[in-house]
Amino acid sequence: MTVSIDPDLCYGSGECAHRVPSVFAFEDGYGVVRPVRESRGDEGLVREAAELCPSQAITVTE
Repeated sequence: MTVSIDPDLCYGSGECAHRVPSVFAFEDGYGVVRPVRESRGDEGLVREAAELCPSQAITVTE
């Protein structure tokens, strides 16, 4: 699974970082994907964060 955030779409709600802090962080007023992480069985939460992102800035690909 590859996760990315489009910085042009993200307006910094921070929802992703609150939902899945092991994958997302909130830096400089915007959501970011943590650069290195091991799979921790949080794929479902990541997909949920992408679906619920108010700006639809998160992309999840296999």
